[in-house]
Amino acid sequence: MSDFILSRVQLAELIKGNPYVDYWHSAMERCLPDYDINSPQRLVKVWPKYFPNMDIANQYAGNEEKIANRAYANRMGNGPEASGDGWRFCGRGLIQLTGRNNYQQFADSIETDINDIPAYLATFEGAVQSACWFWETNNLNKFADAGDMLTLTKRINGGTLGLDDRIKHYQHALHVLGL
Repeated sequence: MSDFILSRVQLAELIKGNPYVDYWHSAMERCLPDYDINSPQRLVKVWPKYFPNMDIANQYAGNEEKIANRAYANRMGNGPEASGDGWRFCGRGLIQLTGRNNYQQFADSIETDINDIPAYLATFEGAVQSACWFWETNNLNKFADAGDMLTLTKRINGGTLGLDDRIKHYQHALHVLGL
């Protein structure tokens, strides 16, 4: 039995207007349970600062909106947990643009209302454009060009989470490109 809890209808609501909802949902249904991101144990392991024990994690497990509201509250320009900003401005796009501040800056750069940004990030163009904007805004070319995956990862994630995976993908890209 799959642990996948997001229905196709829910996904369609989250990425309104996206013509590939069925494809995205099918891929998510196959892949997401393998990563067990909604289990209490995983919350305590991934975000110990926000879910320091199983009692707290159990209150949030299985509810992506509640998880995002707690994990992203009072940072990156987001309001408190009750504001809903954590969910409203959760990671979207190819580089997972996160937080009210990033959403607002990106919205300003493309002269769009911040309220339209979540839906735009759900499009292929929005996903790519937001990643390009983040990349340029944070001057990431110099780190990528130098092969400095440690600094690049810290600039993107704020820490080293995902560093090994990023190095693997970087090495693969160099191979594919013959560099």
